[in-house]
Order: sequence, then structure tokens, then C-alpha cells
Amino acid sequence: MPTPARLAILTIFFLSLTFSSRSFDTCSQTKIRDPQSLRCDQITVVMNGFSEERIPLLQSLATAYSLSTLVSSVLVLWGNPSTPLRVLQQLARNLSSSSSEASITLLPQPSSSLNLRFLPRQNHIKTKAVLICDDDVEVHPRTLEFAFRIWSSNQDRIVGLFARSHDFDLNRKEWVYTVHPDRFSIMLTKFMLLKSEYLYRYTCGGGEKMASMRRMVDSVRNCEDILMNIVVSEVAKVGPVLVGARRVRDYGDARNDEGGEGYGSGGLSGRKGEHRRRRGWCITEFHRVLGMMPLRYNYGKVVDSVGEQALCNKRGKLVFCDHSFMDN
Repeated sequence: MPTPARLAILTIFFLSLTFSSRSFDTCSQTKIRDPQSLRCDQITVVMNGFSEERIPLLQSLATAYSLSTLVSSVLVLWGNPSTPLRVLQQLARNLSSSSSEASITLLPQPSSSLNLRFLPRQNHIKTKAVLICDDDVEVHPRTLEFAFRIWSSNQDRIVGLFARSHDFDLNRKEWVYTVHPDRFSIMLTKFMLLKSEYLYRYTCGGGEKMASMRRMVDSVRNCEDILMNIVVSEVAKVGPVLVGARRVRDYGDARNDEGGEGYGSGGLSGRKGEHRRRRGWCITEFHRVLGMMPLRYNYGKVVDSVGEQALCNKRGKLVFCDHSFMDN
């Protein structure tokens, strides 16, 4: 009988061959599930991976999540189709060798489209709560537990650790992407906890307008998190919930000093000069397509202890990232 590691490698071969020859129509095969059929006491973690240089960190973070009793399973979405198969084979072996109760599954994606982060994946997601996260953010276990408790009382909303905002530039007459000290309307996919129903709404709902906005996400390789916040705000009619973190290490934050861990340039949206401008363009275009602005502001942070959002490397020391310029 094949070992789990062997099965993982065979799965990599099968998925690679399948995805290289055709795509699949998820929406024709799925529908919104009855919430009663989903587990409410655990979370499915969906972690996005792209950069080969981040693989050691990805393995460490995926394993850490799998050790939590709150986690039902960890899905690692590999979004770089050009990664050599031998690298994926080794990654699959390493992930499958975890001794934790929660399984870790490597799912190579057919393209680098960020929309694939939000596929319903009903064969793999058996929980009501889904954590969308990046492969370079380390979250303290107690922060994960606290965020899940807050989400359990706010299940129609996004709960997250990294908040941003939209605003309107009266001079240029366009929407901009920014950060405010007193309000927010967007949670980043660095850590985004939401109910699995929203994955279906993002991928399969909204008709041609939603399809048009998903195409915009593909055109700029950005803004999937903003669009998900729009999807949720349209349903919930309220803004997201910001949770204060006991300790979060953000290895990929652009505000880390150069010469640090070296992870800051490994993501898809690492072009510093263009990043904020593109995201402002997305908000403006989403508003144009919808004919309205669904994003809602919220205020304040829910905390269980004194703390900040994330830590960055500054001159060889860890400091709070929000003590410096925002570029995410």
C-alpha cells in the first residue's frame, strides 16, 4: 500500500498533467452548502504559495497551523505553474511527513491567477470557517484562537489582523487605497477569516459584473482581497472586524529592512512603486462596474491583550511595522 508521501507525489503528477491540459468549471459542479453540513468548531486554512525561495518558511508555517487543535486541514495552493515538478515533489513529501492530526495538502494551481485563492473547493473544505493566509506571516497560536472566537460571534463579516481603507480624492475624482488611523474597510489576505459560503459567492456569484471584476484582478495580478471585501460587505452591510494580535511576524512586509530575511520580494504584488496606485485603480473600477461603493467602514480594534499588528526587521531588531510607512 502506498505511503502518504508516495500518494502525495502521485497526486502532484496527476494534478500537474491535468492542469496543464485543461481548466475546470467549478461553478457548474457546486452550489452553496447547507451550513448545517459544515463543522463549526474548526477552521480550514488555505495558504497561498508562489515563491520557491519561501518554501522553507511555507513548510514551517503550514506545519504550525496543522498542529493547532482548531485546524481541520491545511490546503497549500501553489500558484506558480513554472515551478519544476521535482520541487513540488519534494515539497509534497515534506508536507505529508507532518505528524500532526490535521492533514496538509499541496494543490498546484493551473495558473498564477489570484482568483484561485477563493475557489469553493468543496472536496477539501468541510468547515464553515476558512482562513485565507499568506506564506510569510507567522501568527501566534493564541492570536488564531482569539480571532476564531471573534469570528464565531461575527460570522457574516471578515475578521482579520491587517486593515486598510478606501478613500475618495476630491481633486482627482477617484478612489484611493490608503490607511487611516481611526477607520478601515479592507482586510488583507495576509490573514483573512471568513465563512466558506463567501468563496462560492466570489467565484460563482454576481453574474457578468462579478466576472468582469475578476478579470480586472487577473489583469493587474492584484486586488483579490479588495474584491472579496466588497463581496462580503454587500452581504453583511457592515465593515470587517480588526483583531489585535498578541504577536505576528510579517516576513514579507516591504517595511522590513533590506538585507533581512529576504522574503519581501517573493510575492506577486511586490512592486512597491505600483502597488498602491494599482489598488486605487481597482477600487475606482469596481465602483464603476457596480455603480455603488459597497465597502463599509469600521472603527477600533478588538483585543484580548495589549499588542500591535505585526513585527518587521529594522536594523537587525524586531519593531512594530505600523511605526513606519505603509506600503502594503
